[in-house]
Amino acid sequence: MNKVRRIWGFLSSITVGILYNFSFEEPIDWKKTYIICPNHISNLDITAMSLMVKNNFCFMGKEELMDEFVTGIFFRSVDIPVNRESKMSSFRAFKQTAERLTNGTTVIIFPEGKIPDEYPPQLHEFKNGPFRLAIELKIPIIPVTSLNTWQKLWDTGLEYGSKPGICNIFVHRPIETANLTLDDADALRDKVFGIIKQKFEA
Repeated sequence: MNKVRRIWGFLSSITVGILYNFSFEEPIDWKKTYIICPNHISNLDITAMSLMVKNNFCFMGKEELMDEFVTGIFFRSVDIPVNRESKMSSFRAFKQTAERLTNGTTVIIFPEGKIPDEYPPQLHEFKNGPFRLAIELKIPIIPVTSLNTWQKLWDTGLEYGSKPGICNIFVHRPIETANLTLDDADALRDKVFGIIKQKFEA
């Protein structure tokens, strides 16, 4: 399914003249399992992450994505939907995410939870879940800064449309969590937020 997603994402983007440029702070060892935390400013971020990640992966995202045609295919098969308004749904989703990570599947989680409502988009505070999970399972986190996908397609594109161009994605070096405890979860969250904020606003 991930191969299908990559092919679909590439073809659907190139058809409208959108390409992706990935810059890596350091090479990523894709033999390892990660929690990937990107900022979220466009639906193109989903395609960008699908093309960037080179090992087996899934997304954890809002359950409304099940109602959309393309994303619904994947959120009913390989991805993990969550209703963040429901504590029970969140618990089940994070339990399922932990199982995937334990079995070697990289998980992509947008820590803002959604695309910001304002235009141009700003970085919003991160939720704690991904960072507590990373510490509990001793999984490294990769912060990713989506720099300009919003300029090509903001949100779903319904309001401002889309335009061709190159989407620039910066992949930061992985942050190890092996020596951290749950008491460090807030500090880890703030560290990842700061890394992405500095790059996004540069």
